[in-house]
Amino acid sequence: MIILNFNSKTNSLNNKDTIPYLTYNSLSEINFIKHAFSTRLGGVSKGIYSSMNMGFNRGDDPENVTKNYKLFCKSAGFEFKSLVASAQDHNTFVRVVTSADRGVGIYKPRDIQSVDALTTNEKDVTLVTYYADCTPLFFVDIKNKAIAIAHAGWRGTVAKIGAKVIETMGKNFGTNPSDLVCAIGPAISKCCYEVDKACADNFLALKNLDTCKFVKEKFNGKYMIDLLEANRQILINNGVKEKNITVSDLCTNCNNSLLWSHRATKGKRGVMCAMMCIK
Repeated sequence: MIILNFNSKTNSLNNKDTIPYLTYNSLSEINFIKHAFSTRLGGVSKGIYSSMNMGFNRGDDPENVTKNYKLFCKSAGFEFKSLVASAQDHNTFVRVVTSADRGVGIYKPRDIQSVDALTTNEKDVTLVTYYADCTPLFFVDIKNKAIAIAHAGWRGTVAKIGAKVIETMGKNFGTNPSDLVCAIGPAISKCCYEVDKACADNFLALKNLDTCKFVKEKFNGKYMIDLLEANRQILINNGVKEKNITVSDLCTNCNNSLLWSHRATKGKRGVMCAMMCIK
């Protein structure tokens, strides 16, 4: 396996010669959690899904996807039986999960059809969410030892799913936003995420945010959107300390030989996953 030109100040690439996965340098400093973000490499899937596809709903052979999960878990140090997955549809429902939910969406059927964020305070429950350009949001409450991961596409971003996660963690675990350590990305970045005016207007309508920092009009009537910056501002507006937020410097479209990108593949693709658990 050859991985060329990996260059990041925010993320590390682990086990790059076998089953590669990304970690955040900032999250790796927190000793009570384990986290990882998959790549498109190191799996057994074939064709347009080659080779590390983590999505059961893409048309890939389910046996290959299951094998991919087992390979990835072994590489990144997660227990396969501990996984519980989201059921994403670009909304903002945040599901609180427990050990009773282990296996849902992986080796047990999905029991809820709209889940774009997962949160828990239980040990050995591994949260799993999916991406191929959309923005992953990691949350760690370092005081109360609770975690969450959210999927923020453009719809989830403008609906402020990050704020919904913080609210849910507060209600269920007593989380104070000032105790959160967060990470954003990897995702399609401002260099590559071009949208039309109808989409851009949703971002421009966001209140109490500095929209000029994440919406840039182009000469051709198109707009460049910075999903990562928009989500960063939403987290800050909801009490997360700016110093506690790390934004990935990896663009999925620019790094599409390593990471799945919906735009780069024109939709013919697999998906990556984010995982996190409390040890």
